[in-house]
Amino acid sequence: MNFDLISSKENPLFKEIRLLQATGSKGQKARLASGQALLEGIHLVQTWVGDPALRTLLTSELGLQNAEISQAVYEHIEVCPNTKVYQLDSSLWDLLSELVNAPHIAGLLDLPKTCLTPSQSIATLAGDVLILDRIQDAGNVGSILRTAAAAGFTKVIATTGCAHLWSSKVLRAGMGSHRLLDLHEAWSNQQVLSAVTAPMLAATADADCEIYSLQQKLQHPVAWIMGSEGQGVSEDLLAQAQGVSIPIDARVESLNVSTAAAVCLFETLRIRRS
Repeated sequence: MNFDLISSKENPLFKEIRLLQATGSKGQKARLASGQALLEGIHLVQTWVGDPALRTLLTSELGLQNAEISQAVYEHIEVCPNTKVYQLDSSLWDLLSELVNAPHIAGLLDLPKTCLTPSQSIATLAGDVLILDRIQDAGNVGSILRTAAAAGFTKVIATTGCAHLWSSKVLRAGMGSHRLLDLHEAWSNQQVLSAVTAPMLAATADADCEIYSLQQKLQHPVAWIMGSEGQGVSEDLLAQAQGVSIPIDARVESLNVSTAAAVCLFETLRIRRS
């Protein structure tokens, strides 16, 4: 099968891909404008194989010599025959990927409607919710999304100031968990307070209430709030939530926010299974 070739960094599609990779607001603006996110690497592409939202694949002659990459490409084409496949000149991959010795495979994924729907149009978000309040480190955000998917918390809100959920670094850290989640981002605190119906629990170091005393409350839907690495949970969200602490050795100042999220979500899961 012959694929379209891209041999120049001036190619319009290649330039668009580079914009999708940009950090901060520049990359987010490009993703929202195109309605697409870039999947980098074999694991992320494999996660969406067979999904029509993966409408474009990018590889190279060297990439197609890799059995795992070749299998993913042809399996996806078989299920989704309208997929566009581009073969990049191998020299372009050093410009395309931030990863050392990156496998020559990537894809363009249509963003889900929840990411493109204005938060103002969502009246309520019922059931369990995970709220990420201005968490700035992309690795932390991706790790929390992976944990949320594993614990069955599928509805996630990221407030304005969070690392962008569909950025390349968050996608890599999420390890494919995005496909399992209902993601909303760039919400204001007021929009969170208006839409979330479950009682809110805010993970905070100085709360009197410990997580291991919440057996009754955790049997029902809750909205866990995880706050910014440096500042914690916003005052206006904290004012409407019950503060919850995780007991730790007094010689340790605090837990990383992704670790705290794992403790809270899996304690919730444990209570419900018991």
